[in-house]
Amino acid sequence: MATLLYRMGRWAFRRRRVVISLWVGVLVLAGAAVALAPAGEEAELSMPGIESQKAFDLLDERFPDGDSQGAEAHLVFQASHGRKMTATENRAAVEETLGVLEGGDQVASVTDPFETDAVSDDDTIAYSTVTYNVGAVDLTAPAKSALEYAADQARDAGLTVEIGGSALESEVSPGGTTEIIGIAVAAVVLIIALGSLVAAGLALLTAFLGVAIAFFAVSALAVPLGLTSTVGILALMLGLAVGIDYALFIISRYRDERARGSGPEEAAGRAVGTAGSAVVFAGATVIIALLGLGVVGVPELTKIGMGGAGAVALAVLVALTLVPALFGTFGRRVLPRALRKPAEPQVRSPHPLPTAVGKQGLGTRWARFVLRRPVPVLLVAGIGLGVVALPVLSLELGLPGDESKSAQTTERRAYDLLSDGFGPGFNGPLTVVVDMSKSEDSQATTAQVVETLRAVDGIASVGNPVISDNNDTAVLTAIPQTAPTSSETKDLVQSIRGKVSGLETATGSVVLVTGTTALNIDISEAMSDALIPYLAVVIGLAILLLMVVFRSILVPIKAAIGFLLSVGAAFGVVVAVFQWGWGADLIGIEETGPVMSLMPILIIGIVFGLAMDYEVFLVSRMREAYVHGTSPQEAIVAGFRHSGRVVAAAAIIMTSVFAGFIGLASPTIQTMGVGLAAAVLFDAFVVRMAIVPAVLALLGDRAWWMPRTLGRVLPNVDIEGEALNTRAPVSVYASDAARN
Repeated sequence: MATLLYRMGRWAFRRRRVVISLWVGVLVLAGAAVALAPAGEEAELSMPGIESQKAFDLLDERFPDGDSQGAEAHLVFQASHGRKMTATENRAAVEETLGVLEGGDQVASVTDPFETDAVSDDDTIAYSTVTYNVGAVDLTAPAKSALEYAADQARDAGLTVEIGGSALESEVSPGGTTEIIGIAVAAVVLIIALGSLVAAGLALLTAFLGVAIAFFAVSALAVPLGLTSTVGILALMLGLAVGIDYALFIISRYRDERARGSGPEEAAGRAVGTAGSAVVFAGATVIIALLGLGVVGVPELTKIGMGGAGAVALAVLVALTLVPALFGTFGRRVLPRALRKPAEPQVRSPHPLPTAVGKQGLGTRWARFVLRRPVPVLLVAGIGLGVVALPVLSLELGLPGDESKSAQTTERRAYDLLSDGFGPGFNGPLTVVVDMSKSEDSQATTAQVVETLRAVDGIASVGNPVISDNNDTAVLTAIPQTAPTSSETKDLVQSIRGKVSGLETATGSVVLVTGTTALNIDISEAMSDALIPYLAVVIGLAILLLMVVFRSILVPIKAAIGFLLSVGAAFGVVVAVFQWGWGADLIGIEETGPVMSLMPILIIGIVFGLAMDYEVFLVSRMREAYVHGTSPQEAIVAGFRHSGRVVAAAAIIMTSVFAGFIGLASPTIQTMGVGLAAAVLFDAFVVRMAIVPAVLALLGDRAWWMPRTLGRVLPNVDIEGEALNTRAPVSVYASDAARN
């Protein structure tokens, strides 16, 4: 592989105008695809196979004319202190408000709370449901403005009015202040690490181009493939982070090769052949982890994984082709000032990696410190990560709703008013679907189901059944006594399913419990059940890949164990912040609650790939020194000397990019930002910088052992670029340097 990538790097350097033109052309085409792409609303979260999803599918089949796809708004009215909503003036204000909305643009129906019994027992709170004939994404600005105008009109009449439902929801878009700060931090770190504005700009430029293409592609395919805004934001987040890091590693290796006497084209080839090999395998581990999300069985997770994997694949291609092409364009300006003078004629050493003896930088001093005290370093790092991971024992999963939003939003205030007026369970009704296609007496079956539901402890009320035109399906609404995200409601759903299971045999019907609350509970349980199989698949495949890369048994196993430590600590931070509220105010999180049920598997998938990035980049330089005859201890020092600073810079950059997304008003993206930023910090600075060298120091030569039989079976990908070092020494002339 090193030889193939070496040729690719030299070709891209020579044909730089062609390469740059091709990438610019791809960017233009992707932008044009976005402009021509059809508009549409986001697909809803679903999970085939679970009971609540089966019930939703049955409803779509038996009630084809249902208006479930339209957006809804709940206008919640509260009378002033000491007054009642049933007072004449308040009734008149509500009716006048609803009259403004009836027959309005995109409005399908408006309910009157005084006709639908939507008034609280104490007559202080009432609500009206406004149904639209289009989804929330397709609601026009005038339609939303009319809703807000109607609410303002009722407020002028002395009522408190809040708006809930999906009508005011909007897609989360990138471009916030925190993202700009994150990118600015990344730029500063690049300048410090590379010592050149041009080199830092090159890394940012290539990353921006790759992530722009990925984001445009996801946006263009959003409607045809049913991709949500989360897919696009994750592609943006991952593409930007790994794009900068991959470019940084190749630029650093190019500068090392130039410092050792290689000419510009030869250095570009060797940089892509060696660091590029590491980029390929690091990217492959990320892609495997992301595509592995498909084994969970949640379409949304599969799409997120595919979008992220596509962004990472683009980042790899850009790093391997566009980066060396820009080396030829910018010439010596990519180099630090000390290397910009024309080179004297010299012959490059056929062994490019010197021993670790020489300048004692911070990385070298730290590596020697770990070599002297491997056991204490290993104990402190391992115990420290274990302590940080302790909050994971309190992990609760759920899907965020209006209750997780800030109290400053009208959606949250509407949620609270409905809870006060109609009980905490009103915001999380359960929908019970009765399939009576094989029942002999549908009326008797429905009556038995209603009677059974009303006898279940924890049910506040059961509404009248709605029967399909063919009398083969009944739909009932059951209101719990407890809030949607409470553990009591989870127990209630299981209790209902246990009670109605006996009816299926007695009546020949099938009773299914669904609704948003039940769906959230089912998805959370399914995520917990899928966690271990997913870990087994992803870790197993990655260990095999790393065995090919490092030709070792123990190094890949050590890498996987280190990942488990870092991801456990990251989850500890997520639980402490989002459930316990520690430091939540510092990042603008006002409400705590369960962690989104998709987060554990999603963060595991992403973090595992990124953790293997640092493993490949750092340990590959150690193995490169080891295969050239350096002792195991000095190989560790050599790896830190040549890659420690770059890996640290890459980790800070990636952390800054992820942390930059915490400011977005989306619980999903905020959780992902905190989790990924924490995981990268723990993995890079604790696992890879402390635990890895400590373990390798204790293992010695055994770290690089592999059975001969297995060694003959596994392909030799030559990530160290050994084949390049068997080439004839390359003569470097001052004229060559002067031209570039």
